Amino acid sequence: MKIKSILLSSILAILSSCKTYTIPVESFRKQMTKSGTEMRKVEINNPISYSNIKYEANRIESLIVMDKDGNNVEIENLPKLEMRVTRKDGSKYILLFDTVVVENDTLKGARSRIIQNLRREIPLNDIEKIEIQDNGKVYKYQ
Repeated sequence: MKIKSILLSSILAILSSCKTYTIPVESFRKQMTKSGTEMRKVEINNPISYSNIKYEANRIESLIVMDKDGNNVEIENLPKLEMRVTRKDGSKYILLFDTVVVENDTLKGARSRIIQNLRREIPLNDIEKIEIQDNGKVYKYQ
């Protein structure tokens, strides 16, 4: 019985694991200042069917990030990407990557597509670390 629970826990850990990448703040700034914004529509597949949500998004197609071994990797900008920002004071924020834009040395992004007023603004000079996580959620652009 103990072996079954260990095996089940291992399988769940593997299936629920996500890829996490890092990006230096200066590289992020350079890549994002060229992107601009547009209105997007996304279909969210979940039990509380909030389909066809419109929101403001960046127009960047892909992003150069670093994997855990320090290798540069190009990842496609998809609605399933999340961004974890760590400020120099240690506070952490999670934003939806495709909603993130850089304006006047300030990072602006949303924490939710459903609740539009949950936005965060963080000066780029206050950011210590940026991580991009491919969390595997199933969203589709329309």
